[in-house]
Amino acid sequence: MILGADMRVCFQAILASILMLVSTSSFSQEKAERKVHYKGTFPKSTSYIVISKKDFKLYVYAKVKGEKTLIAEYPVCVGKNPGNKQKKGDMRTPESAPGKPFKISQIQPSGYWKHDFGDGRGSILSYGKWFLRLNTYKWSGIGIHGSTNNEESVPGRGSEGCIRLRDEDIIHLKENYAWVGMPVTILPD
Repeated sequence: MILGADMRVCFQAILASILMLVSTSSFSQEKAERKVHYKGTFPKSTSYIVISKKDFKLYVYAKVKGEKTLIAEYPVCVGKNPGNKQKKGDMRTPESAPGKPFKISQIQPSGYWKHDFGDGRGSILSYGKWFLRLNTYKWSGIGIHGSTNNEESVPGRGSEGCIRLRDEDIIHLKENYAWVGMPVTILPD
């Protein structure tokens, strides 16, 4: 009977762990939504983006009455592989050097752009409505864009190096905050 009691205690501990994981996952999903922290006005030219690859978040900051203020945050998908981009095709998101942010060089309509991910689906719509092209000083084709046909990848890892937002979030970011020349800092994992 002692073995039975020990098994019952072990089973209860396993069940409690599973319930904790399920509730943590639900909590994480709640936190993975777009949040607007400041709804007032500010000079758009003072806004900038910080992307945390570790937290799968894109943050928009601006100067409000001379103070650095968190304006909004969005969940993101970054490169499939952790670490700084080393070579073309390595599935890593490049990181900006300290004090040298990347810049948005173009804001392009991309609702008709297709890409073949090599997963058997063929060439499909893939970028959402907007592509915010980044001047990364070294890598071409890196940008912030939507996630058409891949929304379940946000937040997380799964891109080929770009920063992927949900389609409604790239529209919100572009319409409310993004501008050509906007600084974008991408932090390490």
